[in-house]
Amino acid sequence: MKIEIWSDFVCPFCYIGKRRLEKAVNSLPETAEVEWVYKSFELDPDAETQKKPNMHEKLAKKYSKTIEQAKEMTSHMEQEAKESGLSFHFDQMIPANTFDAHRVAKFAEEQGKGDIVTEKFMQAVLTDGKNLGDAETIHAIAVEAGLDADAVAQVLRGEDFTETVRNEEREAYQLGVQGVPFFVINRKYAISGAQPKETFDQALEQVWQEEQSVPSFTSLNSATGSTCTEEGCDE
Repeated sequence: MKIEIWSDFVCPFCYIGKRRLEKAVNSLPETAEVEWVYKSFELDPDAETQKKPNMHEKLAKKYSKTIEQAKEMTSHMEQEAKESGLSFHFDQMIPANTFDAHRVAKFAEEQGKGDIVTEKFMQAVLTDGKNLGDAETIHAIAVEAGLDADAVAQVLRGEDFTETVRNEEREAYQLGVQGVPFFVINRKYAISGAQPKETFDQALEQVWQEEQSVPSFTSLNSATGSTCTEEGCDE
């Protein structure tokens, strides 16, 4: 079973959806073989990396809200994160451009550590309040994940994996991805958003059952849940 996941590291629902999917995969029979493939997606390709936490200020300005109203907008996401075993701290989040982080994640994938780096990047932004638009921060996290320090530095200095990231983003648009997270299972089933674990359970069970019989092509089926887009995250 192959699961492709388009996501961005600064997307709250991407982290929540990732955790729910992981729990659903763990519920599959032990004989089930699952291949994870993380795909690049930038919620805001033109984003400028900030120097300090101001996520609530950014949301307040974007939606013409007060700071308190912006905090109310994010409180439900913090609760959903908690229910998934995650801890979000929007008051510590630093808005950042994630392009270089995606390039390093593609390098990590080449080294067999893509899943580890993806997890650490999401945790860094949403839980630890680290600046993922800062090259030194990206480098430190990648090395902590087990990547070679000199190799990561070389990626950050150059343009390596730029086309890989752009191709995956173009692929998302070709598939009609409007927001992330976006999951594609065996190129047959699409799941949009941070669906409840039960939805992932049903989809994975169906795919697993199909794989036990003679494979046949069917049209893409889809389900839609909470996502993040350039316009913001679902409330």
